[in-house]
Amino acid sequence: MKQTQSFPKDQLSIVYQLLRWTLLILPVAIITGSLVALFLWLLDTVTHIRWEHSFILYFLPFAGILIYWLYKWAGKSADKGNNLIMDEIHQPGGGVPARMAPLVLITTIITHLFGGSAGREGTAVQIGGSMAGWIGRVLKLSEADVKILLMTGIAAGFGAVFGTPVTGAVFALEVLAIGVMRYDALIPCLVAAVLADVVCSSWGITHTHYHIDYESVASTIGVPFIHTDLLLLAKVIAGGVAFGLTSFLFSWLMHKIKSTANAYIKIPWLIPFVGGIIIIGLCWILRTDAYLGLGVTTKDPNSLAPSIVNAFRADADISYMSWFWKLLFTAITLGMGFKGGEVTPLFFMGAALGNSLAHILGAPVDLMAGLGFIAVFAGATNTPLACTIMGVELFGTHHVIYFAVACFTAYYFSGHSGIYSAQRLAVPKKR
Repeated sequence: MKQTQSFPKDQLSIVYQLLRWTLLILPVAIITGSLVALFLWLLDTVTHIRWEHSFILYFLPFAGILIYWLYKWAGKSADKGNNLIMDEIHQPGGGVPARMAPLVLITTIITHLFGGSAGREGTAVQIGGSMAGWIGRVLKLSEADVKILLMTGIAAGFGAVFGTPVTGAVFALEVLAIGVMRYDALIPCLVAAVLADVVCSSWGITHTHYHIDYESVASTIGVPFIHTDLLLLAKVIAGGVAFGLTSFLFSWLMHKIKSTANAYIKIPWLIPFVGGIIIIGLCWILRTDAYLGLGVTTKDPNSLAPSIVNAFRADADISYMSWFWKLLFTAITLGMGFKGGEVTPLFFMGAALGNSLAHILGAPVDLMAGLGFIAVFAGATNTPLACTIMGVELFGTHHVIYFAVACFTAYYFSGHSGIYSAQRLAVPKKR
């Protein structure tokens, strides 16, 4: 279609739209940023309570029953979580209920208090999406505007919970369909993510800082215009393949556990109860609680036990199976009815796997851990661009080529599966 320009009419229209959307986004960003701040504070509080009182784990099966009845009593369509928000953007139906925000916040806190292995991104995104849907109904916005507002809710929740606003904006545009991005919400999503992150930080919330201390060196093959270590790049590609296969395994296993549990356990509230018992049994078998909760840090700051932060250390006590144990704990927790996000456990899986691959391949541990951190996430959510940007926001720009190669490779090798069943396939990964 031939494009025509009318100056200054087009520019004035853009200014109007920017001002209008900024005003619409302000309440979404303020409410979402504040609720995410409350959520992160509560999450930190209950994590420390569980660390101090390890016997709480034995109440996990009963916590699962409580979560089931909370959603049975008040949840209705809110039980669909992130997939409901994505479905409403693709094809509006009954809307995203406001009850989703308090329900997912409370049940995620319950999951973490009693030792379930889950994350926080899903909760933050559901908070943002439900608040955006509620504001859209209050303001009686059109169907098209509500779609964009829901996308800004995703961006606000994601940007605030991880302190990565640009990633949050791109994630909201990229996650809806494999192979395409929605540019009609570009500026609204960026504004929402930035504002929500500012609001969340203004409440005194701080995010974990990760460091990659490795300094890249140029290629050693004597070609002056190649500024990348080609041997290391080959190792990164190999790592990207492993990260993508891990993404596939997690997505497949989580959905398989859910469908199997629903098929063989006929009493619905028994599903999370049994899931809680399995988690307790795994802790007994492995003789560790390192794979419970978020897994960002350990109870003892000096401990070298498996965690995301420790995965960046060459001397950490991380086995070649640590990534798999976190994968299994999380797939059981979320697949059998507990609430929370998938992304932080994906960070754990990727960082732990990267640590192991670094020792096997003779690569820098902190670099490979950082690549696994973002690449397993990229494969599981089919958002390679957002995850490459996350690498820049978290680790700096110095290794951006490695970030892109790892994320793009993982994206292709994860196949067409993903953690979000409502994600649509727009452009296949293979012809």
